[in-house]
Amino acid sequence: MPPLLPDYVQSSVCIPAANRAAWYRNTFPSYAGIFLWVGFYLGMPGPTISRAGTGVCLLGLLIAGLLCFTFYYYAPAMLGMQTGRPLYIIGTSTFGSTGGYLMPGLLMGLLQIGWFAVATSISAEFILKGLHQESKTLFTIVALVWAYGLAWVALKGIAYVARVAQILNWVPLFMIVIVFWKNMGGIGSYRPPQDDPWGGFVTIIEIVLGFFATAGAAGADFGMSNRNSRDVALGGFTGIALAIVVAGGLPILAVAGHIAKTTGPQSFDYTVTISSVGALAPIMFFLFAAASVAPTCFCTFIASNSFATMLPKIPRSISTMVGATVGAMLAVTGVTQNLIGFFGIVGASFGPICGAIAADYLLSGNKWVGPRAGINWAGYVSWALGFLVGILDKIPGAPSALVKADRPATLFSFVVGFVVYIALAKAGLQPATLSLEESPAH
Repeated sequence: MPPLLPDYVQSSVCIPAANRAAWYRNTFPSYAGIFLWVGFYLGMPGPTISRAGTGVCLLGLLIAGLLCFTFYYYAPAMLGMQTGRPLYIIGTSTFGSTGGYLMPGLLMGLLQIGWFAVATSISAEFILKGLHQESKTLFTIVALVWAYGLAWVALKGIAYVARVAQILNWVPLFMIVIVFWKNMGGIGSYRPPQDDPWGGFVTIIEIVLGFFATAGAAGADFGMSNRNSRDVALGGFTGIALAIVVAGGLPILAVAGHIAKTTGPQSFDYTVTISSVGALAPIMFFLFAAASVAPTCFCTFIASNSFATMLPKIPRSISTMVGATVGAMLAVTGVTQNLIGFFGIVGASFGPICGAIAADYLLSGNKWVGPRAGINWAGYVSWALGFLVGILDKIPGAPSALVKADRPATLFSFVVGFVVYIALAKAGLQPATLSLEESPAH
């Protein structure tokens, strides 16, 4: 008797063609909204234009956008479009029907708690800046109210948040254009204080790939709402590659222009550049925080779905509020202040997942072959080795020469996951595929 599929696989349903829409109605605005969120570009200028000129950094954004589209997004999105099923289902081919509980299932939920903490921390910080306050006590109060309030909203009214997000997602675009316009006069005279163009170029690629890694794997969830491969391609090019250049480039140019026009101590903090707009700055801080409502709720919602799907015996409300509590504590204690470091962890975690999925996609003839029995060790081993490569700089005693060569680490973690999966699959480590009966769509 063939092994039975887990309940979470058997209960999945595909999105029928009638319920799908054009790329400009789903993939493009959803991904563009992700990059327009201030969490993407807030910490980007410091480690990049402090080393390299603006032209080099813009080139880095362009290359990073193409890498995100080609390596991280395309295979999951195509699989989602072909099957009409989400990431945690298509991932059962790469990691197995049993292995899928953890990878990418629960891991996606756990990392979303981290994103929830980042969004909570940034929102509370911006609200205090709008109020011209620096109180740690007030920050804690605002963060807790934000975290628990929006976790409740995510549970009860995510549909309303999605509607509001269609407007709020574009608010940051207008604000970064205003900040850019205010400071564009100094861009031409900006010179980086350090002469390390390669370091700035590599760092910007690392930041973008680390930020995008989970969203790239979630391309399956976006792709299942696409009608065809044309939607997948156009939605990705506009919502990812183009959005990265615009959403990352304008703040970088604004900071460079502000520094060039300012006498005295230089600050690469984007919030300082926002303050340069004068009386409008407090309103902009509040608007940036308001625009973070949707990302905070969506992080909560994705985590909630992950836990409810993989741990169905735990009530959704309990697992969600536990996750919100963990996220709030991470925000309040300041763990999320190191945005670039967090992006590195995310990239190391999901870079090899995207690499393994891309390899499985190619080996299977550019299609989904179905769930595999038990644990697919080709997927797990490729993830483990890729993850180690991604966090090499954080491993005590790691050879300095290897650490220096391992840049951008998120890209190398993808490459290792991709290559190792192909090697192990060719060696016969993939288990047999199981039949997945077509569930009635509704």
